[in-house]
Amino acid sequence: MVNYLNTDLLAGRDAYAIVVSRFNEQVTEKLLQGALDTLIRHGVSEDKISVARVPGSFEIPLAAGRLAQTGRFAAICCLGAVIQGETTHHEYINRQVAEGVMSVSRSTGVPVTFGILTCQTAQQALDRAGGKAGNKGREAALAAIEMVNLLQQIDQTKN
Repeated sequence: MVNYLNTDLLAGRDAYAIVVSRFNEQVTEKLLQGALDTLIRHGVSEDKISVARVPGSFEIPLAAGRLAQTGRFAAICCLGAVIQGETTHHEYINRQVAEGVMSVSRSTGVPVTFGILTCQTAQQALDRAGGKAGNKGREAALAAIEMVNLLQQIDQTKN
């Protein structure tokens, strides 16, 4: 018989951190509000949520790593917006941020979710920050809750 590890989206008493970029603030504030609302709606009390603001998306992995190393947080949501400009600058930022976020998650064992938009236009970013394409901040928060529950269930199967 197959043993399925099914999770729910109830957060419990765990603490969560959010790292959010100030750059492209018109977009990132909407991502932040989506993540905060989702965490609270799924059972995280406000006093169990910490928000760290960083200058831009490039700084997100360092802050996320430092937060993960404290051992205080069950998961960390990373939120930002990199919008393509007239140069290829966005390509360098996007790759390094994605690799940095994954590296933090792998090296610490703490779920670190990727709510960093990589869009061609400001309108595309706004659409993904609560517009017609949903709110990627909300999705990052849901993924964080689900991963925390999954990892806890995996740890329980060790016994």
